[in-house]
Amino acid sequence: MIRLLPRTLFAQMVAILLAGLVVSYFAGTWIFAANRQAAVRALGSLAATQRIANLARLIDEAPPIWRARIVRAASDPTLRVALRNAPPPATPSDAARLIRAALAAQLPDALGRTLRVSVLGASTFASPPQDVMMHAMPMAASMMGNFVRWRTLQAAVQLNDGQWLNFTATLPEAATPASWQFLAALAFMAAIVLLSSIWAVRRVTAPLTFLAGAAERLGRDVNAPPIREVGSVEMREAARAFNGMQARLQRLIESRTRMLAAMSHDLRTPLTLLRLRTEALAEGEERERMLSTIGELETMIAAMLQLARNDAASEPLRRIDLAAMIGAMVDDMADAGRPVRLIAAEPVVLACRPVALRRAVGNLIDNAIKYGGAAEVTVQASPAAVLIVVEDHGSGIPPGDRQSVLEPFHRLDSSRSRETGGVGLGLAIARAAALAHGGDITLSNRPEGGLRAELRLPRGQTAIRR
Repeated sequence: MIRLLPRTLFAQMVAILLAGLVVSYFAGTWIFAANRQAAVRALGSLAATQRIANLARLIDEAPPIWRARIVRAASDPTLRVALRNAPPPATPSDAARLIRAALAAQLPDALGRTLRVSVLGASTFASPPQDVMMHAMPMAASMMGNFVRWRTLQAAVQLNDGQWLNFTATLPEAATPASWQFLAALAFMAAIVLLSSIWAVRRVTAPLTFLAGAAERLGRDVNAPPIREVGSVEMREAARAFNGMQARLQRLIESRTRMLAAMSHDLRTPLTLLRLRTEALAEGEERERMLSTIGELETMIAAMLQLARNDAASEPLRRIDLAAMIGAMVDDMADAGRPVRLIAAEPVVLACRPVALRRAVGNLIDNAIKYGGAAEVTVQASPAAVLIVVEDHGSGIPPGDRQSVLEPFHRLDSSRSRETGGVGLGLAIARAAALAHGGDITLSNRPEGGLRAELRLPRGQTAIRR
């Protein structure tokens, strides 16, 4: 059940509002039905008791020879009046007792003492009886509609000559309000409330979505423009804090880059002196080892600076044919005698940072040639992403080390040596460039042997946002 609940804040707020709306409508319908039931019963009973009381007094006070004519004239489909020698059988009930009390209060004492009242069970009609509706009051007729049930009221009083004056009236009783008019009105009101709630919730939660997008953009480009401080007080405070965090990150990266540049400058001078002094030594194995160590230090410093510049780069975006750029790189390497080839690829136009991307692909190809003997490059395009695949024929990488080799300065002793000149930054630089484009690099071993490096780049506006 927990998995079925909405995950987003917008969906959760809409679900809460919808649940409250359903509960309130059910409660309101129940209250309306209860009040309507009471109103219909009270109105029907009041009208019937008034007619019965008035006719009972009139017929009791009229001369006996007039009573039959008055009874015939007063009878109609909603109230049938008859003179009988005996009253109808009484059926006690709560409704009968209430109506008897109302009638007795309107009758003389002599008639009230002999009053008998019975209320028979309700009967349901698809529509009110035509003879009843023709004689019903206009207001009562409009109130009854197609969802009214009917009860039978029987009352009897004994006249002064001993005869019983019997009344049979039809009382309306409202049933469940399930007419299509009521349901349509309910659905219309629910739609208005639901649409206005969705609009209000969307307006409240939209800044959160905007802030999440800005955070994602900051993860790819720390030099992205600051977000606007607009909206509610809370949203402006969050935007102000976000912009402050971005400014601190920019200062931190700039400080680190300046520090690395200063260290590089300070280290290059003594390294140059060491190289000059070493080259002045007599030829020998120790001299070559010292020169090799100095070369490794220079390579490491250059790689560190390259990694720092890649993280803080602000290279502008350009739309280029990625397949053509990689094809030119592969051709240049092949002309230089390096074992690399590009599998034919269709043109792929992508908005990217060409210098950073060229460096990333070059590092992947260099890694494949150094540790796999040769490199095969494939460019695959789909509507959602572009996939650059570099495969080699080496021994691959153990599963436990595939993620760690993407971190700076991580080396695999079994596959790398000092003679290769690697310092553990090639894959880290390539991954930094991929992350700056909103993508990533994944490594896997090929079933037939060798390593498969995949550089995935999103397409469209989701790739890079400025």
